[in-house]
This record gives sequence, structure tokens and C-alpha cells, in this order.
Amino acid sequence: MTFKPGDVVQLKSGGPHMTVEQIGEAAMTGESTVWCVWFEKVGGRQTRHEATFRPTSLEITSMSFEITSI
Repeated sequence: MTFKPGDVVQLKSGGPHMTVEQIGEAAMTGESTVWCVWFEKVGGRQTRHEATFRPTSLEITSMSFEITSI
């Protein structure tokens, strides 16, 4: 599967929705790598996380949002 920056992905095994930030090669191994970012609520604050994954462990997911008026 081919990913591009901005794609929303998730680990095939589950977990948070993540945004693809960059695609490239790992410096030490030369393997294809996908850099992802996501946010998690910790103690009432949104905390940014980032990690790299092999493309074979990710799948594109769709997120649906419900817009409510204030």
C-alpha cells in the first residue's frame, strides 16, 4: 500500500488514528518507513506523539466527525 502525507492511518492491530507526516527510508536499515503523529488526551491536555512504522503494519482508515453547534 502506498501512503502519502496527510493520510489518516491506524495500525492493523488497532490503536489511535494517526496522520502520516512523512515517508522515507530508515537511516540505519534503509527500509521503507512511515512517520506518523497523533494526539492523546493526558491529564486534560492534548499530548502530541510521534513514531515510525513499517508500511506493512499500517492501513488507511476513515474518520467520521459529527459537527455540533454551540
